[in-house]
Amino acid sequence: MSRPSDAPQQSPRVHLDSVGCRLNQSELEHLGRQFRAAGWQLCAEPAESDWVVINTCAVTAAAAAESRAKARRARRANPAARIVLTGCLASVDPQTLSGLPGKPLVVPNSAKEELVSALTGRALAAYELEPIARAPLPGLRARTRAFIKAQDGCDNHCTYCLTTIARGPARSVPLEEVLAEVRAAVAGGAKEAVLTGVQLSAYGRDLDPPLTLTDLVRAVLTHSDLPRLRLSSLEPWGVPADLFALWADRRLCRQLHLPLQSGCARTLRRMGRPITPQAFLGLVQRAREAIPQVAITTDIMVGFPGETEEE
Repeated sequence: MSRPSDAPQQSPRVHLDSVGCRLNQSELEHLGRQFRAAGWQLCAEPAESDWVVINTCAVTAAAAAESRAKARRARRANPAARIVLTGCLASVDPQTLSGLPGKPLVVPNSAKEELVSALTGRALAAYELEPIARAPLPGLRARTRAFIKAQDGCDNHCTYCLTTIARGPARSVPLEEVLAEVRAAVAGGAKEAVLTGVQLSAYGRDLDPPLTLTDLVRAVLTHSDLPRLRLSSLEPWGVPADLFALWADRRLCRQLHLPLQSGCARTLRRMGRPITPQAFLGLVQRAREAIPQVAITTDIMVGFPGETEEE
């Protein structure tokens, strides 16, 4: 009979959660893949875990409040677990987060890539991650749709937005790395992948040699067995002129999200958005001509400071 000290050590357990956009969800799935590669177990509930990692959001006051509430709920569910808060709220308001019950570890976006290595004590090289299938996260987040981060940051400075502060300038994930993530998602059972980014339409401009979003989408369709591909929100400026022609491939979801924010040119200028209503209309018309029966959704912001009833 073995002594208690001879019993095998249980792998550390971690629960992952997020608030906010699809980019946050894609980063969470990537963290899950890294934790699995390091030998950690992913748990469906905070009560089962040793660590809780929450990818926070700061895009609205409600999202920031929900981020803090998730940290408090995790603390109540498992006072013994160590809470880690990362993401945009961790970048713009670390003092408030570090003062929450249990004194969470706060990791800004700039250090997110090293988060798993810091917690596990193991350097995770890209070649170590390649064989690990990107399986769905356990619990309520189990799904057959994978969110794939292709781009981060933004070079525009919309006057109402914290994203540039929280995530920095626009930068693209190298094409081969995106393809590796898509293939890993397919190996893990994903039936659909969503390419995500803060300024996804700017994909590839910073790479050497430069690429475009058209190049990325074409590569995913050509070099993977993904059954269905969807694009997340596209800012309506800088969309490649040849992008919509790719929808001849039926694997591309016939839906586009093109955020407008205001139908008034004056308000758009005050918002700092480099688009006019006429240019937006032209983009929508080109999309409808190239993609029959496409569904187009948008965002509209009302009550912007200085906006008149007429506007």
